[in-house]
Amino acid sequence: MKSSEVARPRIGVPVRLSSSDGPDARVGEANQLFTFIVDLLREAGARPVLLTPVSADSAGRLAIEMQRLDGVLLPGGGDINPRLYGQDPQDSLYDVNPEQDHLDMDVARATIDAGLPLLGICRGHQLLNVLYGGTLIQDMAPTTVTHNGLDPHDTGASEWAWHDVLLTAGSKTASLYGSPEGSTIKVASGHHQAVARVGEGLIVAAVADDGTVEALEDPSRWVASVQWHPEVSQLPDSDRLLPFTSFVEVCRNPTQAPPGGVQ
Repeated sequence: MKSSEVARPRIGVPVRLSSSDGPDARVGEANQLFTFIVDLLREAGARPVLLTPVSADSAGRLAIEMQRLDGVLLPGGGDINPRLYGQDPQDSLYDVNPEQDHLDMDVARATIDAGLPLLGICRGHQLLNVLYGGTLIQDMAPTTVTHNGLDPHDTGASEWAWHDVLLTAGSKTASLYGSPEGSTIKVASGHHQAVARVGEGLIVAAVADDGTVEALEDPSRWVASVQWHPEVSQLPDSDRLLPFTSFVEVCRNPTQAPPGGVQ
């Protein structure tokens, strides 16, 4: 453990940089979900550490910051600049924030370089795929599964779309939910983008019925991500807390968590 506070591993969370005061209600919703994540990490036994552009303003300073941490969680938020994965932006994008992209990318790279556990949620899932060289669907066409409760072009706050995802047996994602043998769970979904080409070195750890990539992981280290939102308030408290408690335990005892996530 790098943290001197053994009972509470220090888990870094890059802050959200877009203001909730703008015209797009989805930004305010993402900021509220960020608060939920920080609260759930604390309730699960971690000490959340908010990572800002100041703490990541140079590679050296960020490396020092990583030495103080036991893990990192990448939360949701606006769309990633498509130029980062070699595409021109489409009109469907919202809240593209270069400073946020820079912060999240730098934190993710530094976490992987430091060998720390890393978990991405929604935007964090997509960002990890881009970091590994993958691409995104900028605006999903309708499928047999509803992934967003409202028209994705609507600027109002999203309503959650609830659908099933199949967890791969033996995956880190399955272990977060206490199901190493794999299982189907119902998740809260609210996204208009998705993984297109999977990044090199990543494997798919969960899918929706329409084939949408719902979870990714790096089999060589504890890096994982989910497309859904486990933090939403509409879930029972025990269901919300479970994956965060599992991730906190990974950060507390990283040497006891093998790459596949199953003991």
